Amino acid sequence: MSLVQTENLWRRFGRHEALRGLTLSVPEGGVYALIGANGAGKTTALRVLVNLLEPTRGAASVLGTDSRRLSPGILAQIGYVSENQALPARLRVGEYFDYLRRLYRRWDPALEGSLRERLQLPQRQRIGALSHGVRIKVALAAALAYRPRLLILDEPFAGLDMLVREEFMEGLLQQAGDLTILITSHELPEIESVTTHVGFIHLGRMLFEEPMSELGARMREVRITLAQPASMGAPWPREWLDVRAFGNLLTFVDTRYSEEHLGERIRSLVGPARQIDVAPMSLRSVFTTIARAARDGALP
Repeated sequence: MSLVQTENLWRRFGRHEALRGLTLSVPEGGVYALIGANGAGKTTALRVLVNLLEPTRGAASVLGTDSRRLSPGILAQIGYVSENQALPARLRVGEYFDYLRRLYRRWDPALEGSLRERLQLPQRQRIGALSHGVRIKVALAAALAYRPRLLILDEPFAGLDMLVREEFMEGLLQQAGDLTILITSHELPEIESVTTHVGFIHLGRMLFEEPMSELGARMREVRITLAQPASMGAPWPREWLDVRAFGNLLTFVDTRYSEEHLGERIRSLVGPARQIDVAPMSLRSVFTTIARAARDGALP
């Protein structure tokens, strides 16, 4: 079951099309990382999903409801934390939670207390006097304390130091439960270990989305030592990205890796190989490779 879906979603700002036919599907119970370069349309997509923006055309649904018709009951099942989220600056942290506690039927006081303690939130300080990192932790605790079904995180790590990032992830992972998470972040090492699904957005369009396990299985960095120098004029397969040849050394990223067929393909293209080294790729490496290829129009 998908908790979030978009179909051919468009959003225009004047003449600029921030979303151009975006289609995505976030499965229930997963951690879906929506990644892409700056300006790809990630934040616009999330703002459409929580009805902060209306789509120009196309469809978006959240928890089975049209994003333009989210009722208070549906909104009470969605948590939202953004890097530039506005919080009431004049309220003290404790006062803010006192205010929120009365708004949500599913508010869990025990969970609230655990989050506030674990994230070391200062109860008597005014929110406006807090650092950016502590304000983000306040927003996270407030979004989790009513046990939402869906948590949307838009660049939550932006501007946070390493310790605050670790505290943020610890609070999130220990209290998430059956939560479904949709996250955008450039801090890919922090989220890679918990990500179950990935969607790669480029210029408002979805290039691909798939389970993290499948992405990790098909993407490989390949390094080949050849018996003779490789020619850069060779007709390389389109699924080989970032191909580089240095004398007898050939390197590339194979986006459709198959252990069974790689050796045969190399022999047919460049002749015998003395050594073939294949390595898995981190999510950050996948991102930089795909982003560069998308920019250069080199994707298969």
